[in-house]
Amino acid sequence: MRSFKTALIQMNSGREVGPNIDMACRLVREARGQGAELILTPENTTMVEPKRALILEKAKTEAEHPAMPAFRSLAAETGAWLLIGSLTIKLDERACANRSFLFSPAGEIVARYDKIHMFDVDLANGESYRESATFRPGTRAVVADLPFGRLGLSICYDLRFAYLYRGLAHAGASFLSVPAAFTVPTGRAHWHVLLRARAIETGCYVFAPAQCGEHAEGRKTYGHSLVVSPWGEILAEGGEAPGVILADIDPAKVEEARRMVPALQHDRDYAKPGQGRAKPRLTAAGD
Repeated sequence: MRSFKTALIQMNSGREVGPNIDMACRLVREARGQGAELILTPENTTMVEPKRALILEKAKTEAEHPAMPAFRSLAAETGAWLLIGSLTIKLDERACANRSFLFSPAGEIVARYDKIHMFDVDLANGESYRESATFRPGTRAVVADLPFGRLGLSICYDLRFAYLYRGLAHAGASFLSVPAAFTVPTGRAHWHVLLRARAIETGCYVFAPAQCGEHAEGRKTYGHSLVVSPWGEILAEGGEAPGVILADIDPAKVEEARRMVPALQHDRDYAKPGQGRAKPRLTAAGD
């Protein structure tokens, strides 16, 4: 496993798919021009639409989605590994999937991941979200093989569920992707500490590209895309505007951190109070 450069694309996606595809492609090319071999975009890369009816109206199936050929071609053109944080994929007339895609440098889809945990919350500032009203949650955790090591996929609100990341680490992940569109209140309170915690407790690198700024209908996202080392250090951070951040990644640091604190080796079974909820099953890409 050799060292490599990664890039996180920070975006301020709007309501219409076409302009967002164009913006993402421009920033990916910029990142590749700076030597990035693994490039990640945020959650909702091609559409941040606050109205449920319009999401369902605009959503496309995977076969029909214009982003699919665009990003396949982009990966092949640049020769980079490309993780599209998520697209809104139509499942039927009433529901969509919030789906990540990993493209190889040949432009092939090597992994898909549907967001498992739905963001159904009421915030103290009056903001209310019901992701489950529009999106159907996934049921499978996913890891995928890269030339540099294994990547564990997740999306945004998944970040709050530590067992998912521990499962990914036990399945061999050295890197964790957390594309997000965090709200400003929760971002200020929890973004940095949660991402650092997921890195520390798993001994993984964490790559978290984010949406930023003000979107349609006044929705605001936090930005501050982060690359975090397996020891919990922030290696690169985006601000509050769209752009590219880069970091040099040394996979040897994963084993180094896990040797210093071998917590993954110390997991134990124990009696749990009550009836625990079933955990999502883990699959390798392609299963």
